Amino acid sequence: MLNENIKRVKSSEIEFKDRLVSIQRVTKVTKGGRTFSFSAIVVVGNENGVVGHGLGKAKEVTSAIAKGIDDAKKNLVKVPVLKGTIPHETTGKYSGAYVFIKPAAPGTGVIAGGAMRAVMESVGIKDVLAKSKGSSNPHSVVKATINALTNLRDPYSIAQLRGVDLNTVFNG
Repeated sequence: MLNENIKRVKSSEIEFKDRLVSIQRVTKVTKGGRTFSFSAIVVVGNENGVVGHGLGKAKEVTSAIAKGIDDAKKNLVKVPVLKGTIPHETTGKYSGAYVFIKPAAPGTGVIAGGAMRAVMESVGIKDVLAKSKGSSNPHSVVKATINALTNLRDPYSIAQLRGVDLNTVFNG
């Protein structure tokens, strides 16, 4: 899937806040008994339009989370945020998870479920309406949400492309 809207970001010059989306205890059964390990899904963002997600696996919870944060910093994308919300409605899909995201009026808050909420807050979106359909698997929901956010088009670039005033494109 090649999308021209996806803008990759370097992690070196930005301060991030990380959010743990979910953590699973995974069991591997061998002839010597059960071996436990942990997998952690983490979302990082600067709360100003940059977000990334990562998966970390390790024998201990803390090192799994640390690996997830490192992985998330390698998968950063830029998302257009306008006045605390998104510019327009969008949908996203990953595997069996479908998400629908709609802009909301100021003061609405983040109306979204667990995995989607973590992504929205990490991006810096304050007012949004979101619905997750299909699979509720946190891996798929996070990836579908980021897919939906990367499908957003920046109103400034659209206004420039059409050669009209910004207020004509986005009445806000």
